Amino acid sequence: MIVPAEVVDYDPHWPLWFEEIRARLTPYLADLADIADVADVAVEHVGSTAVPGLAAKPIIDVDVVVASAELVPTAIARLEAAGYRHEGDLGIPGREAFALPPDAVHYHHLYVVVEGNEAYQDHVLLRDHLRANAADRERYAARKRELAHLLTTDRTAYVSGKGALVEELIARAGDSAGGGGPGRSGA
Repeated sequence: MIVPAEVVDYDPHWPLWFEEIRARLTPYLADLADIADVADVAVEHVGSTAVPGLAAKPIIDVDVVVASAELVPTAIARLEAAGYRHEGDLGIPGREAFALPPDAVHYHHLYVVVEGNEAYQDHVLLRDHLRANAADRERYAARKRELAHLLTTDRTAYVSGKGALVEELIARAGDSAGGGGPGRSGA
């Protein structure tokens, strides 16, 4: 599957694509909660495609949220059984990343995170802040469009170019949520 290399206007199909991805994952994760005797394992739509009205790369970001670090190895094994290839944390502690299975229908990024850890909080804080704040949503969309030309030549520069704004938005979201502290550019 070819990695999308453009920033496009929000597409109302993105939440539907997420639901299809979640439906594929659910059978592999269904009994993880029973193993740990916890309420649930969540599969959450995070990232720009989870923010109505936000321009984005058409890549669905998905967090598999487990209750404890002890469940991470089991979640990794289950996702590998579903055809995903574990890639480690890719430089973001607390976030285990996966390459797509060969039969993926929609391009997506898949991560396993522990509920409440920094990587998970960054994803949720940024998503929820952008959902609630139109001015910051527009600032972020404008920055992504400004950098979009880099997607075909230097994706690292694209991500780095958004870093300071992402950190600012996460910090602002954390302050408004009572979290305080600086944000992290890896979100």
